[in-house]
Amino acid sequence: MNDKIQLVLITGLSGSGKSSVAKCFEDLGYYCVDNLPLPLLRQFLNRPLELVEGHDRISVVADVRAPGFAEEFPRLLREMDRGRLSVTLLFLEASEETLVRRFSETRRPHPLAGDRPLLEGIQLERKLLADVRGVADLVLDTSDWSIHEVRNQVFREFARESEDAAVTGPVVSLVSFGFKHGIPTGTDLLFDVRFLSNPHFVPELKRLTGQDAAVRHFLDDFDEYHELLQRLEELLLFLLPRYSRDNRSYVSVAVGCTGGRHRSVAIAEELASRLQKADWSVRVIHRDIAR
Repeated sequence: MNDKIQLVLITGLSGSGKSSVAKCFEDLGYYCVDNLPLPLLRQFLNRPLELVEGHDRISVVADVRAPGFAEEFPRLLREMDRGRLSVTLLFLEASEETLVRRFSETRRPHPLAGDRPLLEGIQLERKLLADVRGVADLVLDTSDWSIHEVRNQVFREFARESEDAAVTGPVVSLVSFGFKHGIPTGTDLLFDVRFLSNPHFVPELKRLTGQDAAVRHFLDDFDEYHELLQRLEELLLFLLPRYSRDNRSYVSVAVGCTGGRHRSVAIAEELASRLQKADWSVRVIHRDIAR
């Protein structure tokens, strides 16, 4: 394991996706800093562990928004203590056509355009950053990439450098709910378990929930309950590695019954236990259990 601080300096052309890339590094467990003035950036890079205690993976976005960047940044690179820092300079770029389209779509001003036409600002920035690009360890052209393709590329290049980062797979949210209260928003997978026998109609179980042993024992008497759990477990264990391969950070799985107190709760609890035994990170939310 490398004892040096892992530092990724993210720079490049405005509109090439630096903010999106910074979010990818956050997901990889990096502490991210964006757009520090050059004097503060120099101080930060001279003593990063003092300023972000407990973090040994850091990413820094620096670009022409900082006055004097093109002239001073190469000097700052030479001054860095490579004995303590393992440094990667990542340079992002895109075609002029792509950058014009992106700025036109967002209607944000280019930092170097000023009173110039947008294209002239883009061309000036490319010229000013030519020397920085020339010393970059990795150059990524994002012209034809979607946000998902950018994320995939960053993960392919840098996930292997983050051995201790929690990037083993997505966090699985298991949400139990009642259909009569509405379907949860932001759901990736939804399962309707209303076909199971309903403990609500058993007087001694009506006021209990799927977290109670008596309700579990009731459901245990039905083969379809066990078959459902087995099939859902197999499906999720098939899907989750593929979501992980696609660099998904979160997967939301909703399990619904009529009221959200008995069957969906019991299923969510049991699925959580099985997924945790398979080393997946799981959190359980019982949205309607108290209704």
